[in-house]
Amino acid sequence: MRFESANNGSKRIFFCLMKTAVLAFSILIVCGCGSAIKKADPLPVQASPLVELPESSKSNATIQFLLNRVNADPDDFIAHNKLASEYMKEMRATGDVKYLELALQAAKQSLQILPAEQNKGGLAALAHAEFSGHQFVNSRDHALRLAEIDPGKTYVYQLLSDAYYELGQYEDAEAALNKMSELSSDQGMERVAVEQRLAKMATIRGDLKKALSHMTRALQLTEDLSNPQAETIAWSRWQLGEMVFSQGDIDGAEKYLNSSLKAFPGYFAAEEALNHLRAARGDIKGAIEGYEKAAAGPAPDPAVLAMLGDLYKLTGRDNEAAAKFTQFNEITRAAQGNIYGREIWLFNANHDIETAETCDAAARDYEIRKDVFGADVMAWACFKAGRMDEAKSAIKDAMRFETKNAQFFYHAGMIENALGNENEAIRLLALSLKTNPAFDLLQVSVARNVLSSLR
Repeated sequence: MRFESANNGSKRIFFCLMKTAVLAFSILIVCGCGSAIKKADPLPVQASPLVELPESSKSNATIQFLLNRVNADPDDFIAHNKLASEYMKEMRATGDVKYLELALQAAKQSLQILPAEQNKGGLAALAHAEFSGHQFVNSRDHALRLAEIDPGKTYVYQLLSDAYYELGQYEDAEAALNKMSELSSDQGMERVAVEQRLAKMATIRGDLKKALSHMTRALQLTEDLSNPQAETIAWSRWQLGEMVFSQGDIDGAEKYLNSSLKAFPGYFAAEEALNHLRAARGDIKGAIEGYEKAAAGPAPDPAVLAMLGDLYKLTGRDNEAAAKFTQFNEITRAAQGNIYGREIWLFNANHDIETAETCDAAARDYEIRKDVFGADVMAWACFKAGRMDEAKSAIKDAMRFETKNAQFFYHAGMIENALGNENEAIRLLALSLKTNPAFDLLQVSVARNVLSSLR
C-alpha cells in the first residue's frame, strides 16, 4: 500500500490497490465509437494542465504511436482513451505518478470531444484515473453515472466496489462486488479481478486464511490464461508476499517476492518489499544499498526516501537522513491533490512533526474517507498531538472489524497506555509484536520498550 506508509512496508497490503489501481482492469476504451455519432455538449470537466512526458515514455512504441494519432487528429477520442489506458499501465510498471496526471488529462480531453453518453470508455478511463489519484468521491460518482448508461457490465461494478471500499462504505463495496461476481465468468481476467477484491474484503474482516485463498486463486487463474501478462502475475505474487509478511512470515514473503521478480524483472514494488525484508532481518547495510538504488531513479517513491532516511538515522548518518527527509517532503507536497496525504501524516506522526496540524489534516480526511486505515492514521496523529479523546474514538473505528493489523494493535496499545489502561496496553502491544514482530523498523523498538516497562 506503498501510498499510505512512509515507514511500514508490511501494511502496504492494505493500500496496494490504490497505487497499482487494478491490474486486471480492462477498460472498454473504444466504447461509443459507432457510426454517424453526433457530438453533443461535453461532460463538464476541465482538462488537466499539460504534463511533461516522463523520459521512459519515449521508448514506449504504443504511447508514441497514439501521441502521433492525437497530434494528427485532436478529435480522435478513441486514441485519447487508449492513451489514458497506456499511461495507467506505465504508472503501475514504473511508479511514476506523472503518468497518472497524463491519464487524467487524456480522459478529460476525450470527454470534451465526445460526452459520456456516447463515450463510455472515456468516462471509465476518467473514473479509473481518479481512483488512482485518490479522488474517490469523483470516481464513485462517475462509476454511478456509468451504471446508468452502461448497466449490466462487470467493469462498472468493479469501479464502484473499489471507490466504495476506499471511502469506507464497505457494505456498498460488498454489494457492488457481489453484482460484479454474478456478472463475471468463472475464468478469465474478470474472475481474477473478483478474487482480488474478495481478498481485500476478507483482510478487512480479519479472515486472513480466506484472504490468502482468494489471492492464491487470483494468481492461479492468471497463470492459467493462454497469454498471461507478466506484470499481473508479478503483482499477485507481490501481494501474497505482503500478506504473509504482515503476519510475520519473512521466509514465506521472500519466496513470493523473488518469484514476483522472476516473472517481471525489475518490478519496483517487489524490490522495495525485499529491501524491507532485509531491514527486518537486521541486514541494515543490504537494505540501505537496495533503497539507495531505488532512490536514485527518476521518480523515487516517497516511501523509499523515508525508509532510507530512517536507516541513515539509525546508523548515525544524520546529515544524509535529513537530506532524504527533505526530498520526501518536496515530492509529497508537490504532488497534485491529496495523493500522498496519509503518507505525510503518518511520517509526521512517527517523527513528531507539526503534530497539531497533522491531526487536523488527518481528521479532515477521515470526514470524507471513513475507512479503517484513515481512522488508524487519524488516531495516531491525534495521539501524538495529545488529543486523546479524538485518538481513542478514531482507533475504535479503525478496529471495528477486528482487522488483524500489527500497526493498528500498536497504535491502540500506545493510546491505551497514555490513558492509563495498563492491562489493555500490555495486551495490545504484545498482540502487535506477536502478529508481526517486524511491522515497522523504528516503531517496533518503541513497542518493545513500552511493553517491557509496563511488565
